[in-house]
Amino acid sequence: MTTSSPEDRPRLGPKATEDEPFDATPVPARKGLSLRALLPNAITAAALCSGLTGVRFAIGGDWGFAVMAIIFAGVLDGIDGRIARLLNAQSRFGAELDSLADSLSFGTAPAIIVYLWSLQDLPRFGWFAALAFAVCCALRLARFNAQIDTDVQPHKSLGFLTGIPAPVGAGLVFLPFYLWIATGEALFRSPYLVGPWVALIAALMISNLATLSWTSLRPRRSVRLELLAFAGLFFAALLLEPWWTLVGICAIYLALLPYGWLRYARIRRQRA
Repeated sequence: MTTSSPEDRPRLGPKATEDEPFDATPVPARKGLSLRALLPNAITAAALCSGLTGVRFAIGGDWGFAVMAIIFAGVLDGIDGRIARLLNAQSRFGAELDSLADSLSFGTAPAIIVYLWSLQDLPRFGWFAALAFAVCCALRLARFNAQIDTDVQPHKSLGFLTGIPAPVGAGLVFLPFYLWIATGEALFRSPYLVGPWVALIAALMISNLATLSWTSLRPRRSVRLELLAFAGLFFAALLLEPWWTLVGICAIYLALLPYGWLRYARIRRQRA
């Protein structure tokens, strides 16, 4: 019977030696959250805190800071979903958190701010107008969540939205405030003007009106430089004349509502 030398024995691994035996114990996988999955939800939470902080500013009478907090929440809300898609970190939890944050930041918070700023001078009607805005925002978001798993969505399939989005509605509902700050006219603070305007925006949020989506806007490549110049001038206008610039944004969006409806009707006829 022959004995084999250590060199003839089969090795247990590429680096196994007589002095360092091979350890076959599997290495446990690392547990914990990755920043890729946490970042979009953190931005959503920041948007929620910004919207609710606007209420705190309104209670103290800092109306400009209150409205700016809502606008900043809208900016954060606009980037959290895009970052989630960019990082491939979409989740049902993130979608539910985003809807709850939107309901508070763009429904409850603007309603309270507008009520404290103007509508409290007309307690009954003013409070009902504020309630209508907050409730319609929640109903719109509930409709959106209910249609997430729905395959047939006529507006979405053609690149349109149904009704005014919640962040846009929050921006539009402050149009009388922008005019009040920009002009100094007390008329724009009157609850008899602000109340019907709040009710109108609330109705547009839950309407079946087809509105333009950012994804449907595809400018030609030939106007790329002009668009870059416009973006720079727009940012400068926000710094120099923020309230008049916001008035202009609201006016342009409202003017595009009939165009969006007509464009949707034309595309629908062509598809039919």
